[in-house]
Amino acid sequence: MIAIPSPLRLRLDRTALAANWRWLAAQSGTAACGAAIKADGYGLGARAVMQHLVAAGCRDFFVASWAEAAALMPLAEGVSLSVLHGVGEADMVAARTLPARPVLGSLQQVARWRAAGEGRPCDVMVDTGMSRLGLRIDEALGGALDGLAIETLLSHLASADEESAQNAQQLAAFREVRGRIPARRYSFANSAGICLGRDYAFDLTRPGLALYGGTPRPEVAGQIRQVVYPEARVLQVRSVRVGETVGYGATWTASRGSRIAVANMGYADGYLRCHAGSGTATWQSHRLPLAGRVSMDLVAFDATDAGAIDEGDWLTLDYDLPETAARCGLSQYELLTGLGGRWAREWVD
Repeated sequence: MIAIPSPLRLRLDRTALAANWRWLAAQSGTAACGAAIKADGYGLGARAVMQHLVAAGCRDFFVASWAEAAALMPLAEGVSLSVLHGVGEADMVAARTLPARPVLGSLQQVARWRAAGEGRPCDVMVDTGMSRLGLRIDEALGGALDGLAIETLLSHLASADEESAQNAQQLAAFREVRGRIPARRYSFANSAGICLGRDYAFDLTRPGLALYGGTPRPEVAGQIRQVVYPEARVLQVRSVRVGETVGYGATWTASRGSRIAVANMGYADGYLRCHAGSGTATWQSHRLPLAGRVSMDLVAFDATDAGAIDEGDWLTLDYDLPETAARCGLSQYELLTGLGGRWAREWVD
């Protein structure tokens, strides 16, 4: 088969990924530090993310579904994998076959696992205030979990990225649950929860966003390194005269004779129309502002001051996650997971 290069690539910094995990592990104190690699490793490629984090020392991983778990097989020796969405009726073949544990999140899932799990270990999610997945505290304490071989008992913080009284309320509720439900380990803190302090760490933390360069709380600023650098190839450089417009809706008008670099990407690739007016790219230290609207698979940058830029050159999007989120209004999570399948993913040191 002929190898056809993509005009889009994500330059992914494996050294930064490992450094971010090590910093989060240090903040976790005596607790083990795992990694959420759901949504295909937040868009970076879950298998590669797992490989690099295993090399850094991580042993506990979390995915959303059994399809995501199956895509990671076979697991490296000593690696633990949990499926956050539990186990539905259609999942039982995978749950019996794959070396991964369901995170049981309802009475129905608990009953299903009891009936067909053959006594295998499981994880359990208890809801302490998120009102999403998880047994209610009264359900968990009412005998529903008696006799289960619970490896990890989990809960999830709803407002850890904010200064919210809910954080302490959830912590108190989880401490009560911990004292009354036996499990080998207890896990509470995500990326933001790790930053709330050691009281939230328990036995196992499970960061996600901060691993990949996101800043969930101000305490992380300056500690977490950027991992993802989206790059797009220039399809054409064209001259635009004074008064001529660029793109749909004629929203950008040349105030001087200009050079426009048209790049091979658009909202079909996760670079959405909300970037208009604020998006920028860089070429050889020259900053190029976005010119006009983002199209499905084309976007234009003002390269007037960028010197000899030409067709085939690569632009690096300015994609620092917290800064880009503040500019465009998308969350840091959306900026990561929205990057589509047309981006080639290239890991570098």
